[in-house]
Amino acid sequence: MYYITSTLKLLIMIEVTNLTFGYNKKSLLFKNLNLKLEAGHIYGLLGKNGAGKSTLLKNLAGLVYPIQGSCKVNGYEAADRLPSFLQELFFIPEELYLPDVTVTQYMESTAHFYPRFNRDQFFKMLGEFDVPDGSMLKGLSFGQQKKAAIAFALATNTALVIMDEPTNGLDIPSKTQFRKVIASVLTDERCIIISTHQVRDLDSLIDTLVILQGQEVVLNGSLEAIAERVKFTTAAQADKDQVLYTAESGFGLNTISINTTAEPGKVDMELLFNAIISGNQTVIDILK
Repeated sequence: MYYITSTLKLLIMIEVTNLTFGYNKKSLLFKNLNLKLEAGHIYGLLGKNGAGKSTLLKNLAGLVYPIQGSCKVNGYEAADRLPSFLQELFFIPEELYLPDVTVTQYMESTAHFYPRFNRDQFFKMLGEFDVPDGSMLKGLSFGQQKKAAIAFALATNTALVIMDEPTNGLDIPSKTQFRKVIASVLTDERCIIISTHQVRDLDSLIDTLVILQGQEVVLNGSLEAIAERVKFTTAAQADKDQVLYTAESGFGLNTISINTTAEPGKVDMELLFNAIISGNQTVIDILK
């Protein structure tokens, strides 16, 4: 088994095995997709429009069902949606549909579904996000609604938190606060998955990158391991014999090259993502 349970702590392991899924059998989004995610990490899930990011998250949450294969979270088959599975999962979809109640009323009516919900933590995060707890949810702006949902999700203290485009609608100060809050709640028993198109919103937050491309996961690697294998520099700084990928920016040419020193540097996630979705198989193979 890949999971451990106790009355207080839950070490999560997500194991997706040979997942085949499509909204119809003639057009598959995934074919024999395999993925393992562990506790203690913040994962960034990236992919082009239509690559299936939201659909993969829905499979993990048991909101859609695979045609073939399995998707297990803590040993539970996600599609079964058992109460013991649901109380350890919170999913924030890209589009929110919130009831016509106040923020506090929502908390009081929903928190009891999550055994480790922390009321004080919830109100503290609302304050950090500048969301009034007496406000009507439907009267809040989209960004304020997102922040209320994020605060509630994190205060549940579920083993798994899934967020689909959580920074959409957030202004720049709120995005900074979002990164701080997410980093503060990660524990060795918790797994956080964030899907986004805004790669820079995950900068200095995630520790592991998952990229979907062509019906499969083409990369599932820690930023540390990526930085040990390749380095990100300008064309002027790069060893031309080691360059794997080059792209223009407003300041010149940026490159990905083989790291011959094994001294890790900073990963340019946007540049790496563009290299992979462009079909640069050399980069993909080096990082496997």
